Amino acid sequence: MATARNPAPLIRPLITPEGVDLRVKLANAGTRASAFLLDVVIIVAAAVAVSLVAIFGLGGLGLREAEPLFVVWIIFIFLLRNVYFIAFEAGRRAATPGKRIVGVRVASRGGAGLTIDQVIARNLMRELEVFLPLSIIAVRGGTGVADMLSTIFGLVWALLFSLFPLFNRDRLRIGDLLAGTWVVEAPKLALVEDLSLRQDPAAGRFHFSPAQLDAYGIAELHRLEEVLRRDDYFAMKAVAETIGRKIGATIEPNDSKAFLTAYYGELRAHLERKLLLGNRKADKYAR
Repeated sequence: MATARNPAPLIRPLITPEGVDLRVKLANAGTRASAFLLDVVIIVAAAVAVSLVAIFGLGGLGLREAEPLFVVWIIFIFLLRNVYFIAFEAGRRAATPGKRIVGVRVASRGGAGLTIDQVIARNLMRELEVFLPLSIIAVRGGTGVADMLSTIFGLVWALLFSLFPLFNRDRLRIGDLLAGTWVVEAPKLALVEDLSLRQDPAAGRFHFSPAQLDAYGIAELHRLEEVLRRDDYFAMKAVAETIGRKIGATIEPNDSKAFLTAYYGELRAHLERKLLLGNRKADKYAR
């Protein structure tokens, strides 16, 4: 039984569609808070820069003429923070700059690739969790109608949602619960780039036809990369068997790593060639 002095490790199974357990470590609440604060600093800096440019450019306008522009500014800030989080988390690394700095990323709890719907859901929910109450307080304060009761209510609202990850075992926000996501550790690795450049003499024995390479897409390429980076014998054996069945190849257990290294390199090159031709295969279900 875990105690306060010896908390249970935040290790969770992450089963891919191929049945491989990658096992991930969840980011703790402090790490998530640090990443969020870093992102807020970046967003605020961008907002201040744009605001200063707008102020100098429209400095000749009177107060009445500037009121509609204030509404436009509020809408711009709303779009800025949401586009920032959604665009970065929908990317290949599934992480904002703040998350990348502290070494975490967003992942789907179902084990499949992170979808744009999940990214949008978890980030729009942040508006209700944090930004909406704080925005109301800021607007009311700016117009001189803020009162102590509404200010306390807004701060308590934001605080309760912000502290929610402390009260569930998977350190999930409300947005994570709704979107089916969690935030996991993604430490920087020494081998950060092209795994297809790894020299494995045994991998030269394997060659694949275009039809065999068409069996998988970008999402599967990313999961295969994770398996190779982990360098776990049993995970590689399971994935090699799955891919072998899919493409009609028989793989000996001892050849699993060489087979996957070769398949990864050829699949990556195959997908890159297709991208150059405007054909993007997102996953194995795409046509």
